[in-house]
Amino acid sequence: MAKVKRFQRLAEIRRMDPHEDAAEIYRLSSAYEFPWDFGRALELALFRTYAVPSIGRLAETAEFTDRTQKRYDDTALLLDAVVEHGFGSEQGRTAIRRINRMHRSYDIANDDMRYVLCTFVVTPKRWIDAYAWRRMSRHETVASAVHYRTLGRHMGIQDIPGSYEEFEDCLDAYEAAHFAWDESARRVSDATLDLMASWYPRPLAPLLHAGTRSLLDEPLLRALRYTPPSPTTRAIVRRAVRLRGRAVRLMPPRSAPHHARQNREIKGYPKGYRLTDLGTHPVPGVRGCPVRHIDTSSPE
Repeated sequence: MAKVKRFQRLAEIRRMDPHEDAAEIYRLSSAYEFPWDFGRALELALFRTYAVPSIGRLAETAEFTDRTQKRYDDTALLLDAVVEHGFGSEQGRTAIRRINRMHRSYDIANDDMRYVLCTFVVTPKRWIDAYAWRRMSRHETVASAVHYRTLGRHMGIQDIPGSYEEFEDCLDAYEAAHFAWDESARRVSDATLDLMASWYPRPLAPLLHAGTRSLLDEPLLRALRYTPPSPTTRAIVRRAVRLRGRAVRLMPPRSAPHHARQNREIKGYPKGYRLTDLGTHPVPGVRGCPVRHIDTSSPE
């Protein structure tokens, strides 16, 4: 097999239609061009959702504080099964059914569901443009918005933004209106910080906590009531991540895809897993999700 040149895959993406070929463009972008960056960005997206009290409280009821690794693993594996295999595949359809059945167990407002969808679109682009080995191309940006519009339709979410710019406006407006302190949400955020630190040697935990907080913006730090890192710490951390991106630019491009199931951070299933077993399962007596859901036995 001939070696792939550094910008060859980007040229391939630019020859595609970002609407018709959105799923393939998003797969190439997330699994070949920026797998590490997408992973880190979606981790930071979790913190944004916790800063909305109605979402942060719900996360605590879903045992994010007690079974944090499992919740992290299940979220990553279910979302990425759709990316890896496609919406029309058996795996993709199974993942969507599990996501929808979990959401039916909780009283989730449509606006909150839409906001979480916005974080999946906006946070990775902002991270990649700031820290990755190159910025996201327009084709990749459009394809990302189309991919998550499709996922949102399968989840029964209403009033989904129509373009990346609309996703971004929706996210910024929702955060301005809803970011606020909540004790339960802070516990979920702390548990997630502890989880991320647990992936590395214990003595590094304080450094890793400070490093993660250095990547959070001021409104998010205020909402979660985290002590802002010193300007020096923030500058060092952000410069280090940017240097990592520059180093990647000089390396040979990835020749094989890297999906969430291959991440070292996924630790809950050393013997493998079945998509049907992932996530939470309905609890008798718990009120269902008010969001209208499509027939998940046959996703669009």
